[in-house]
Amino acid sequence: MPIRTDGDLLRQIRERSQDAMEQLYDRYARLVYSFARRVCGNEALAREVVQHVFTRLWTTKAEYDAGKGAFQSWLITVTRRIAIDIVRRERRHQAAMPIEEIQERADSAGQDDPETAAMQNAERSEIASAAKRLSEPQQRVIELLYWKGYTLQEIANMGGEPVGTVKNRLHQALKKLRLHLMEMKEER
Repeated sequence: MPIRTDGDLLRQIRERSQDAMEQLYDRYARLVYSFARRVCGNEALAREVVQHVFTRLWTTKAEYDAGKGAFQSWLITVTRRIAIDIVRRERRHQAAMPIEEIQERADSAGQDDPETAAMQNAERSEIASAAKRLSEPQQRVIELLYWKGYTLQEIANMGGEPVGTVKNRLHQALKKLRLHLMEMKEER
């Protein structure tokens, strides 16, 4: 049986050839997985990416042009896009977690050790107190970046500002937070 090229396999997949899909999967599943693992940093998410990549090849009329480059490069580009989408989805999901649930998880982590729990509560209240001293735009950038998971570019787009302005605001906010926290420790 002659070895089919990647382009031939992709054409046969469009015609719903399960054999072609199996051959393409056997050839590239490890490559897709290892790349996805690097992007996601998580085994479960990497497996999900592999599933999405091969499902997309099966369900859409994905266009690969051999004249534009190697099939592997094209497949990695598809994998990268899907992995980024999944990582962003996870980040939004985690950011949407109610603060009470985050608080409960943090509290339960220190339940075995009352001293640790007390220190965590004290640190949390100090940070909250220091954050109140920031300007409204500084508080907003901290909230969106660290708690909601937005990128600096996304925050800049939301406010209709240059990304450099947002970066500067973040830098100034972190400097102020550090200064306020150091002052609070000296007052003790």
